[in-house]
Amino acid sequence: MAEKETDKIRKTALQGKPIDDLDRKILGILANDATVSYAEMAKTVGLSAPAIHERVKRLRTSGVIKRTIAELDGPATDKPFLAFVHVEAAGWGKTTGLIEIGKLPEVEEIHSVTGDTGIILKVRMRSTEAVEGFLWRLYDIKGVRGTRTYVVLNTHLERGVQAEFTPELEEGDHLK
Repeated sequence: MAEKETDKIRKTALQGKPIDDLDRKILGILANDATVSYAEMAKTVGLSAPAIHERVKRLRTSGVIKRTIAELDGPATDKPFLAFVHVEAAGWGKTTGLIEIGKLPEVEEIHSVTGDTGIILKVRMRSTEAVEGFLWRLYDIKGVRGTRTYVVLNTHLERGVQAEFTPELEEGDHLK
């Protein structure tokens, strides 16, 4: 039986061994600072450096760790203007044109969403004039009916996926 086309929807990671608490600790350290040595992680986690190396290798192979990147500062790269653009499009909203717009370096994220909009874009640009030009490009894409742009005034937290879980509340805990 042929594998079904899924429009490149991500498959569940770790076909095989699920991640455990030690993996989550390692992932937490790497998510905070990917330059930490295996020896430093070993001291924190309580394993040997070779054991940490093997776990990281398995996490990479399985797709839990997708890539290691440098996190850039927007203003320092002359892109101080951050905005979220909600795109209302005909139909579901995922069109070739909207996906192609992701090739522009100003587009950091593209999300299909539920609600009163179909696509949310996270964009970082040099100026309001650059945003205006970007919006003109969007309106040139077939099927785009409207946009709502939300300008970020200040960012209080911006980070990637975290491996840890928040402890679940017991009944009545929310009242405390």
